[in-house]
Amino acid sequence: MTTATDSLAALAHLTATTRIGDLPEAVTGKARHHLLDTLGAALAGADSTETTAVLRMLTTTEPTAGPGTPVWGTGLALSPRGAALANGVSAHALELDDTGGCDHSGAVVVPAALAAVSAAPAPVSGADLLTAVVVGYDIARRVLEACGGYWPHNEAGWHSTGTCGPFGAAAAAAAILRLDADRTMHALALVGSLSAGIWAFVHDGAMSKRLHAGRAAEAGVTAALLAAHGVTGPAQIFDDVWGGFLRTFAPAGAEPAALTAGLGREWRISRCSLKPYASCRSTHSSVDAVGAVLDRHGLGADDVAGIHVRLNRAVHDMCGGTDVTTLAAAQLSLAYAVAARIAFGGAGLDAYDEEKRHSPRVRSVLERIVLEVDPAMDSDTEPVVTVVTRTGARHEQHVADPLGSPTNPLDGPAVRAKFDGLAARVLPPNRVRAVADTVQRIESLADATTLMSLLGRQNRR
Repeated sequence: MTTATDSLAALAHLTATTRIGDLPEAVTGKARHHLLDTLGAALAGADSTETTAVLRMLTTTEPTAGPGTPVWGTGLALSPRGAALANGVSAHALELDDTGGCDHSGAVVVPAALAAVSAAPAPVSGADLLTAVVVGYDIARRVLEACGGYWPHNEAGWHSTGTCGPFGAAAAAAAILRLDADRTMHALALVGSLSAGIWAFVHDGAMSKRLHAGRAAEAGVTAALLAAHGVTGPAQIFDDVWGGFLRTFAPAGAEPAALTAGLGREWRISRCSLKPYASCRSTHSSVDAVGAVLDRHGLGADDVAGIHVRLNRAVHDMCGGTDVTTLAAAQLSLAYAVAARIAFGGAGLDAYDEEKRHSPRVRSVLERIVLEVDPAMDSDTEPVVTVVTRTGARHEQHVADPLGSPTNPLDGPAVRAKFDGLAARVLPPNRVRAVADTVQRIESLADATTLMSLLGRQNRR
């Protein structure tokens, strides 16, 4: 019988031994998309309010000697741990990063992996970087599934990006540092004590949500470096013992078998989604549904008399607010995402500008939106949207597979277009092209610091 301790060993072995040749092309291709997408989100978030505040704290309290690790989209360099924190916050700052992993695996795993590159004892190839990213996504998601899955864990008040994400970050960092299986076990075990993140931010749009991704990335790098220097972690981290991670974070619904189900064959990055809209993933199907109705019937904002959204309790509790005072609050509002699509024709980043959030046009549409909880809907069922026109016509639409999901993915040109638009906010055109081209050929890169050097300097001219 496989024990949870055996599962920890299996995860560590996977992390320490997986190489690029072990991964199917479909997996590495998807990983390239997620790597590029995460870098775009982070570059766009480099001058966000949250990142700016975090950098003030870090540069004031943690001066860095030597060349340091680049903070993407800026001229700053910090320690590997500091850079992982700042880059993770940037990647999650604008709600454009991927989802469906730990939940936001890209904003956790990619900053940790690249931060670890600067601490590695030998050059890290692009192939090894991409492999570490895939393994990090895999383990972060497996820990969430072992906690019972996204909805049970998050409905209990835990923000899985902050609680489960650190395991993926630790795996990615350990792989980059070339830790053996034994020390990788200690890195994964240690990071359980560094996991944290609660959903209290949902009530007022506080900045702490963005910190969860950065802190998870930082925790993973810290745990891997500690393990590399001989610090040990508890071998029974996933066992059903007092103080064990699963008993503590999922006392009523732990599923430890999920840690190793299909391990090494079923790569969890395949379950992740890219986000075409700058809002919580749970709003996306409603945006698509409204867009489909408007496009199919040639309707504009003035043609819409009302919008009814029937949704499950979990999504309502998370995204049912209409507060648009802060960017974070607006991005968690399903009603605002729908209103933005109707009022402005889209729910991209520009639709969340402060001026647009407070415009009479969007407020008028918001007043026509009604959300109704359907007790019969389970947590995984996407909302059903009904648009009522001024003429009295009713158009119902349900989108089960929103754009960007694994079953309705963004194609390569769309991923590139999203990256180009986001990266251009802080990098000049030649640098934007260089980053995208380098990621496209990442497996042939001899030294991943080539990519890091392209990310590390801000130059808009």
